[in-house]
Amino acid sequence: MEDLNAVARMHKVTMTNRRNCTLTGVNDVLSFDIHEVLLETEQGMLMIKGDDLHVSRLTLDKGEVDVDGKIDSFTYSDVSGGSNKGESLLAKLFR
Repeated sequence: MEDLNAVARMHKVTMTNRRNCTLTGVNDVLSFDIHEVLLETEQGMLMIKGDDLHVSRLTLDKGEVDVDGKIDSFTYSDVSGGSNKGESLLAKLFR
């Protein structure tokens, strides 16, 4: 049973032609609009930027998310240490 949990927690990003992206190891979707998707993953916070972005599939039970649109960038931010987790996240992402 432990092996199944380890596989479910693995973070993986698969992108095709900068238009379709499948992600695993996603814990939560914090926000999304047509220009930005903000995810909490097993590897830290992930900000996806682009145009005409859509979260086409969301399965948080399995930790899977599909994003479609013109993807311009992926930015990871580690949120560790400190008691103000929300402030740390905002400070790191919006400098």
